[in-house]
Amino acid sequence: MPEQPLSYRILDAFDPANLAKDLVIIALWVVAALLCIYVPVLNQSFLRILFALPMILFVPGYTLIAALFPGKEDLDGIERLALSFGLSIAVVPLIGLVLNYTPWGIRLDPIVISLVIFTAAMILVAQYRRSLLPPEQRFFVPFREMVAGVRTELFEPGQSRLDRALSIILVIAIVAAVATTLYVIVVPKEGEKFTEFYILGPGGKAADYPTRFPAGSEQSVIIGIGNHEYRNVTYTVETILLNQSYDNVTNTSIISAYLPLDSFTATLAHNETEEFPYNFTVTDPKYNRLQFLLFNETVPASNVTGADRVNASYRDLHLWITVRPAIRA
Repeated sequence: MPEQPLSYRILDAFDPANLAKDLVIIALWVVAALLCIYVPVLNQSFLRILFALPMILFVPGYTLIAALFPGKEDLDGIERLALSFGLSIAVVPLIGLVLNYTPWGIRLDPIVISLVIFTAAMILVAQYRRSLLPPEQRFFVPFREMVAGVRTELFEPGQSRLDRALSIILVIAIVAAVATTLYVIVVPKEGEKFTEFYILGPGGKAADYPTRFPAGSEQSVIIGIGNHEYRNVTYTVETILLNQSYDNVTNTSIISAYLPLDSFTATLAHNETEEFPYNFTVTDPKYNRLQFLLFNETVPASNVTGADRVNASYRDLHLWITVRPAIRA
């Protein structure tokens, strides 16, 4: 019998009637995981962890095993299951290692895209390689037989009412135990509530801060806020200029000049972090401290100034600055 053309074999392999049910389920799981990661409402729910966790711990290894061993005699079910977890733990860090040396880096989007591409490629290879084998030699997950076996085991014909009731209670107990375990995993207890507040240099790093510059020149920094308060929070950021000195006799700081610069608000969801480019100009060389104040929903009245306003803030940061007099032509 002449060998069939490659194009025919590919079309036959991916005919909907010939698709392997386990690979179809994996593909649907990947789609569901993507929705739970990127759809606004779903990505804040427990479904994100529920669908994304197997994408890291099981799916990559399972599809790789399916591509490498398409025959049902190659590995038994327990071996496939164990290797699926083991290879996933190996594959995902390797993908992260490769991404670390690319311009994209180790971030959510590159990792998700890489895992999806890897999984999709393995699904295609596994489906094609299985199609090359005779139907009776292909690996498949016997879903119907598994369900029928469980049903027969739990509800054997001729069981007494007591046995049937005990079987039902056993099923309910197993389902409750699994549900409780999943709940503990995907809905963890609230940890410490806090807010990140930081400033970066104009290059986006904790370096090269503008601390020495001529009066009247525009300078820039990046202000970062990270919400870990387990709720949506509307923050207010204020920047002020101070002329501050230290009295060695009284061991106190003395503010001799105070000038509000700017303010803005930002609403962040829990676990959301935003970075805001901020430009400022200092026209008077007498100021030696640029203060950044973060208020958590409660902002004091405008008559609260100086050290009292700094102390009233939720978080505060500062830069010591040296402002040189402007050079006049």
